[in-house]
Amino acid sequence: MNDILLSGLASMEPGHVWLAGAGPGDPGLLTLLAAKALGEADAIVYDALVNESCLKLARADAILEYAGKRGGKPSARQADISLRLVELAKEGKRVLRLKGGDPFVFGRGGEEALTLLAHKVPFRIVPGITAGIGGLAYAGIPVTHREVNHAVTFLTGHDSSGVVPDQIDWEAIARGSRVIVMYMAMKHMAHIADKLMAGGRRPDEAVAFVCNAATDDQHVLVTTLGRAAADLVASGLEPPAIVVVGDVVKLRPSLSWFEPALMRKAAE
Repeated sequence: MNDILLSGLASMEPGHVWLAGAGPGDPGLLTLLAAKALGEADAIVYDALVNESCLKLARADAILEYAGKRGGKPSARQADISLRLVELAKEGKRVLRLKGGDPFVFGRGGEEALTLLAHKVPFRIVPGITAGIGGLAYAGIPVTHREVNHAVTFLTGHDSSGVVPDQIDWEAIARGSRVIVMYMAMKHMAHIADKLMAGGRRPDEAVAFVCNAATDDQHVLVTTLGRAAADLVASGLEPPAIVVVGDVVKLRPSLSWFEPALMRKAAE
């Protein structure tokens, strides 16, 4: 890294924890502060959605601890992850908690920060580019477009128990938000689509699934709300994915600029 470029930025201190976002996939989307932290941290506790290329910026002697959480698979308990951050900080280490996307956007960064606060561990939040914005940009889908929408709703497709959140007013969202961006929604897509259509959304409304966004394994499925669940099953695509509902999806044919499958084919 350019030392002059990073010299004016904050530095990590022993016994402190930085909760940082790594962005949606492409290492180039790391912020300067996150990149600097990778090179300074004594211990890095990272998520499943962090591109391993980002970890190449870590010091050779840094402790790397995987703390990934993936639906339906054995995962670390959130309480254990939070307490591990406390333990490492109490040992005097400079600790980087690296998360995919942004730690405060469905990343449970707030929970970890509150645990650090309860144990009197100093912390810093380093925002990242959330997948619901950056991932869609890599698919050629703008979250807002003046001729389409002036508002967007971000929501999660499941709660801490793994089911569709019952506190979401699906009818109000269906009526009030022309563009809906959903995290962790693939598993319950049939149920969610039914709720949105019951709230007044058209069965022929455009939907896109962006899987492994901003990586060389990015795949995009464009369909409609009425066919979304069936087409998703037929596609064989699996999480992680961002789902977007709304007419902004129709801009993808014109704005698509990052097509790794086509790039690989052209290089062969």
